[in-house]
Amino acid sequence: MSVLVVGSVAFDSIETPFGARREIVGGAATYFSLAASYFTKVSLVAAVGDDFRDDHLALLNRREIDLSGLERCNGETFRWAGRYHFDLNTRDTLDTRLGVFADFKPKVPERLRKPGYLFLANIDPDLQRDVVSQVERPRLVGCDTMNFWIEGKLESLRKTLAQVDVLVINDSEARQLAGEANLVRAAAAIRAMGPSTLIVKRGEFGAAAFGNSGIFAIPALLLDSVVDPTGAGDSFAGGFMGYLARHAGDRPADDQMKRRAIAMGCVMASFAVQAFGVEGLLDLDPAAIQQRYDEFRALSHIDLA
Repeated sequence: MSVLVVGSVAFDSIETPFGARREIVGGAATYFSLAASYFTKVSLVAAVGDDFRDDHLALLNRREIDLSGLERCNGETFRWAGRYHFDLNTRDTLDTRLGVFADFKPKVPERLRKPGYLFLANIDPDLQRDVVSQVERPRLVGCDTMNFWIEGKLESLRKTLAQVDVLVINDSEARQLAGEANLVRAAAAIRAMGPSTLIVKRGEFGAAAFGNSGIFAIPALLLDSVVDPTGAGDSFAGGFMGYLARHAGDRPADDQMKRRAIAMGCVMASFAVQAFGVEGLLDLDPAAIQQRYDEFRALSHIDLA
């Protein structure tokens, strides 16, 4: 089944201990789309400025992502700049310029209003709910958010979560959202807000999922080269949702299927962090994805067959 993602397409300027890149294509919806495109058809709704050239679009076109919902606006494309510390777990935001993203009001084209799966990337929760109202109810609605919305629009975010099946956030965001220091108690509080499944991204420590059947924890792949963690979480979400769309289709995903999808999310994130920007997600060989998934199974000692 198809996946529709609504979120940001941006230009990123990134500094890590291993190099730097300026004004490269990024944004949550970009990473998500590229990762998900290896499993199913992806449609993207976002806004870019008139500085977003055809060669930038070509990165998405290479993966045959449906860009009919990508709005071209007069003005500057959203820009973000950040510097990562040596351990790559912490970073400093150096600059944020919203540009046309400041006035972004998602408009889902008529032909995209029956998605099998919908992912609401990190945008204003008011806009996330508006997107849900524009489409026929998908098989599954996934969502991401961040501390900015938790701090500034908590009540609106709660309304959004009441319409969400899966929430994908990191551990500090989960604790902040729930007002609980303990992650297990935080997960229970968040699931009471609406999502039947909470997936907590834990960076180099993998991920943990909380659902009706209990808790499932999985490690991250051990890599010999990590250069840029930007977009890892969005790539994880794209791998997770894309895998479900392909293998579960219009059937409810059982626990084993969700666990495989989480593992594939970790796999796609592992490709993303081994190059700057979206480079690690371009032109992947399906055999390489499967090989890394098999390596992940051997590492985790979990039955993901």
